[in-house]
Amino acid sequence: MVSADPAIVWRRWMIRGRVQGVGFRYFTKRLADDLALKGWVRNLPTGGVEVVAAGNEKDLESLEKALRNGPPAARVEAIEASSLSAFDQPERFEIVR
Repeated sequence: MVSADPAIVWRRWMIRGRVQGVGFRYFTKRLADDLALKGWVRNLPTGGVEVVAAGNEKDLESLEKALRNGPPAARVEAIEASSLSAFDQPERFEIVR
C-alpha cells in the first residue's frame, strides 16, 4: 500500500565510517521504533549502512541527528541524506539482511 498521507515523508541515508560490527543497525531500529517510524536499515557490501524511513518531518529529523553520531562504538565519517517518493510502506521498522 502506498502512503497517501501527505504528512508522511520518506528519507534515505547512506552512512559511511566504522558503522558495521558496532551495533549500528540495532541502535537505528531501537530509535526508529521509539519514534514509530516505518522502514528498514541494512548493512551494505561497501561497509556502509543504508537507512530508509517514513514518518513525520520532526521524527525524521530526530532520527537523522542520532544517525550522525551513531552508537558509542561507531565512527560516522559521512552521511548522505535524500528524499524518496512514497512507495510500499512496510508494517514496521526492520533490520534487513
